[in-house]
Amino acid sequence: MPAKRRPEELPDPKQNMWDLIAVILRYQRNQRGLSGDAMGRIIGASKSTVSRLETGDDRMDSKQAAAIDKAWDTGKLYTLLVWYAAIGHDPQWFAQYVRFEQRSEHLRIYEESVVPGLFQTEDYTRALLLAGTQLDPDMVLAERMERQGLLSRNHASHATIIVSQNALEWPIGSPEIMRSQLAHLLEMAALPNVIFRVVPRSWSVGAHQGLNGAFQLLSGDDFGEVVYTEAAGAGRLVSAPSEVRGYGVRYERISAKALDEGASADLIRRLMEDCK
Repeated sequence: MPAKRRPEELPDPKQNMWDLIAVILRYQRNQRGLSGDAMGRIIGASKSTVSRLETGDDRMDSKQAAAIDKAWDTGKLYTLLVWYAAIGHDPQWFAQYVRFEQRSEHLRIYEESVVPGLFQTEDYTRALLLAGTQLDPDMVLAERMERQGLLSRNHASHATIIVSQNALEWPIGSPEIMRSQLAHLLEMAALPNVIFRVVPRSWSVGAHQGLNGAFQLLSGDDFGEVVYTEAAGAGRLVSAPSEVRGYGVRYERISAKALDEGASADLIRRLMEDCK
């Protein structure tokens, strides 16, 4: 039996729409006297899935919302709540993202402007943070370094990384910091659970779907698949299956433009030589 959650660990409906959905679901299920198993039969899921929806560990998808609306004749309340939650800015987006990241078994990452956080050296990260608006860069730095452990722990996550050549050439910190960062990428790329590839900046590649921005696809047995997209100062988690599939297609199209692993490593070595 799972441990009972402390009040501060429960969903807070004032924090974001997803927590509001979780609270409403639990309230209305209890109001109807339904068990977790009975609720699971309505949405076509297990009792444990219902529990994760009510604690905010999972996010309701459009099919589950439609099933509840039909069973309870809500006037499409849940469908509308999920729709607004999916398109809106979530003030707790990063905390939600980290929870999915640490539970992920496979990460597919595309980055166009900087080295992905899980592959950054401490000096590279510090230089980025000092150039930004973080109120406590030391805390963010420590947290980012700690997160990187998921790639080296027992039963480490598998990571497939594609980066734009621009991300590897933009000068961050100093030539020494950049050389060290590129050398670190070569070390990480040699891990058995990591595939690292580069989209070259060339006329043969030209315009491609990666120019529309960075994103990450996170997969795990206990939550399925979600997508994280980012913008300046904000982020968004996408869980609707149709949208997730769209990002999967986009990732494959970007992958088709990338160099293979060997050629990517060769490009990184050339860029190291140019760090002066």
